[in-house]
Amino acid sequence: MLIEVHKGTAIERLIPDLSALRVQVFAEWPYLYEGSAAQEEKYLHGFAQATDAVLVTASISDRIVGAATGCAFTEHTDARKADLSHAPFAPTKTFYCAESVLLPDWRGHGVGHAFFDAREDHAKACGYHSSVFCAVERPSDHPLKPAGARALAPFWEGRGYRRLDGVTTTMDWRDRGDLAETVKTLTFWGRHLNT
Repeated sequence: MLIEVHKGTAIERLIPDLSALRVQVFAEWPYLYEGSAAQEEKYLHGFAQATDAVLVTASISDRIVGAATGCAFTEHTDARKADLSHAPFAPTKTFYCAESVLLPDWRGHGVGHAFFDAREDHAKACGYHSSVFCAVERPSDHPLKPAGARALAPFWEGRGYRRLDGVTTTMDWRDRGDLAETVKTLTFWGRHLNT
């Protein structure tokens, strides 16, 4: 497994591969996202221009099997809608860990930790004091929740992140099998980077 960090124009070169990976992984629980490569490419081209944007990839034999992104909190359209006034984080000193996707066969092998390590190291090098991300809220009895779905909260808590009660954002997307987009609520998690 090769973990690599990409910035600037290096991100742009990887957008086609990254778009396909995101569509595949985000179709799964808990996102259930009915997306397209064209939508993903449009989003990623915008993301690549954000201040301090970073892409971390995991590859096997030159095939990207996972990726994680991050940028300045104040430059991510969906993230910056969240009100951090109830959290101990200054928006201009906060890094946003945007997305993390990994094909199922490679989960449970430490790649998630490598993704967080690389993004947090990048954030600290850029002068950020804190790191946040958000996760979609789905009801525990959702009909598409797979048996044995792994809760990620213990993993996040093990990395020092804490749920930021009352700090949320919303995003609209079309769930698999639905005809129209619906509003989803995502809850933020955060940590100080000097602890």
